[in-house]
Amino acid sequence: MTKSHNKKRNIGIIYELLLRNISSNLIAKRVDEAQQTLDLLSSRFNKSSELYREFRLFNALANASVSDTAIAAGILAEAKKAARRCDLKKLNHEKSMLIREINHALKDDDFYRRKIKNYRSYATIQTLLNDWRAGDSADLSRVIKYESQVVQRLLESKTEPVDISSLSDPGIDSLVVKIMAEKLNAKYGDSLSESQKDIIRTYVFSISEDGGDTIRKKLSKIKSSVLNEMKTLREKTDNKVLLEKIEGVNQKIIDQNVDQVDDNSISRFLTISRLRKEILESINE
Repeated sequence: MTKSHNKKRNIGIIYELLLRNISSNLIAKRVDEAQQTLDLLSSRFNKSSELYREFRLFNALANASVSDTAIAAGILAEAKKAARRCDLKKLNHEKSMLIREINHALKDDDFYRRKIKNYRSYATIQTLLNDWRAGDSADLSRVIKYESQVVQRLLESKTEPVDISSLSDPGIDSLVVKIMAEKLNAKYGDSLSESQKDIIRTYVFSISEDGGDTIRKKLSKIKSSVLNEMKTLREKTDNKVLLEKIEGVNQKIIDQNVDQVDDNSISRFLTISRLRKEILESINE
């Protein structure tokens, strides 16, 4: 990583430095100063801000831990799409306002001098986000190199990221994305159907945003609609092989507890989705 990286505009580094500021103030019993920084976090990283959206992506890449290369690549692809959807003008303005407030409101001479353990990794991720947004003008060789490095980091085991909720009152939302991802069988690879991709995408982001409520509703809807679909298919065919497949899928769906969402249940729904697709193709042949 070159020395030219601007850490003041690195969302991950700035966020961690803000946490360090809070910690040092609390240790020194400077409660008012700590609260001032918490107020800054709450206002600048609100859920309607581009800062929050970028930080969400940043943490997905920095703190997620998966065990399958296909899932790591999927997370990378989704992060790239989301990064390119950002309002870059608004994001740059919000970063400038954040830097200005840090410089003028916090009055912490040591703020930028504190060491960041994962500095190189954070610099890589921020540079990659910037390059994705730059499109064709980005350094392609660097993009390829950094994407490979991020995938390797996603495959590493990590400790839990810092959560500001332990330092703040209940009104301040945690901004740390805790992605839950399951072990996918290598046979899926790049052949995931759109419905399977949608299940994974909803699972990944629902866990971080609403504790899994959205994915539970989606799975419940899938379970209900597929059971009805299997019933219709059963009535339309007299093919014994297809009927056996339908009964197998039907029982798998009935057995699913959509309230208990984890890696294994998501994997089962991916399998159900694949089997359903095969049955529909067979019926339509």
